[in-house]
Amino acid sequence: MSEEQQPHANLVVPTFRTEKEPKTQTQNGNGRSVWRFGGSEKAAEASTVTLRGVIFMLFDNCSKDVKKTVLPLGHGDPSVYSCFRTCIEAEDAVVDVLRSGKGNSYGPGAGIPPARRAVADYLNGDLPNKLSPDDIFLTAGCNQGIEIVFESLARPSANILLPRPGFPHYDARAVYSGLEIRKFDLLPDREWEIDLEGVESIADENTVAIVVINPNNPCGNVYSHDHLKKVAETARKLGIMVITDEVYDRTIFGDNPFVPMGKFASIVPVLTLGGISKGWVVPGWKLGWIALNDPEGVFEYTKVTQSIKQNLDITPDPSTIIQVALPEILEKADKKFFAKKNKILKHNVDLVCDRLKDIPCVVCPKKPESCTYLLTKLELSLLENIKDDIDFCVKLAREENLVLLPGEALGLKNWMRITIGVEAHMLEDALERLKGFCARHAKKTETETESLEALKL
Repeated sequence: MSEEQQPHANLVVPTFRTEKEPKTQTQNGNGRSVWRFGGSEKAAEASTVTLRGVIFMLFDNCSKDVKKTVLPLGHGDPSVYSCFRTCIEAEDAVVDVLRSGKGNSYGPGAGIPPARRAVADYLNGDLPNKLSPDDIFLTAGCNQGIEIVFESLARPSANILLPRPGFPHYDARAVYSGLEIRKFDLLPDREWEIDLEGVESIADENTVAIVVINPNNPCGNVYSHDHLKKVAETARKLGIMVITDEVYDRTIFGDNPFVPMGKFASIVPVLTLGGISKGWVVPGWKLGWIALNDPEGVFEYTKVTQSIKQNLDITPDPSTIIQVALPEILEKADKKFFAKKNKILKHNVDLVCDRLKDIPCVVCPKKPESCTYLLTKLELSLLENIKDDIDFCVKLAREENLVLLPGEALGLKNWMRITIGVEAHMLEDALERLKGFCARHAKKTETETESLEALKL
């Protein structure tokens, strides 16, 4: 089947190609390399903690000899499926800019003024301390926002507090920027709340920030007003800023309302990361933002604002076309679009949780109410010849061509993440394969073992 004929041509799946061995060149036969250059170890170290490395390792364990299509449910990109297509208002906004020629030029490093104003207006609805366009910096997606902020905070001996489980891009960028990582736990028995006592125990005089992901990826919870206020008070006590990742603010299908961390900026300075990739389901448009919630001017005084501007001056800008379209995208999106998208995700969550009742070794302790993932705990004591979550996922890929993400990639050993931002029939197929796999690897009872021995005799 050609790439044009494939229903999801952009879906990341294995190609089953074998890479060629690189040629070795030496000088005068003495074993020395001809070339004086080589790849950077800095990037090599950071890439070891990315999701892509784990996903492609699992893809390498899939096989065309398994007569089943590859189901890639280890990473999330709902945009490749027609049921999650973005709203017509967003598409029309981009088309209008494209045809007008107004988005063909370079933009300023911080972003074009109308787009910055639109983001400030979008965020201000729930904030007591209103943002101005000068408090907004546009980035090429939320991930670039992480990179800019971490580069702006990096200094010798500095450390940053990251959640466990968490989004691995934070770990990778911290390693790349030379920031020491210190992990605090999210508590599954308390609906994945932050262990604030643990936060205080790991912070010291070199700690610069705590990262809060809300709505939470990968746990799928939405933090309450009271809990976020306690986070702000803890950060103030420690003298550190709060970096809050709110990119999933439009992807909530549970009962808990979303509360922006910027509400507590009068307690502690809050740096908000966001974007249109998740809410509007357009990760390929690469438009995100950094918002400085700082009524006391702490970021200006400590030169964090200046450092962010300087880092933006030496990095690529987000697409000017999308920047020019952004006011229309943010202002005119129909609420029915978000409701429809979230209804599909809620249906998928209910489907998975219902089917998992028939798979005792895979347990979902907390049904997610946001994002596009579902975290499950592996009861390995019920299985034979499975060492841990990575072993489980590798063997699942080999035997079923089903790729799920081992929890170790998120900092949570012997858990597993299932992507729900896919078509429902894919989830039904995946859960049938998962059920069959677990049945084959289930520990035999004494009676079953005796029966097998009798049959052998």
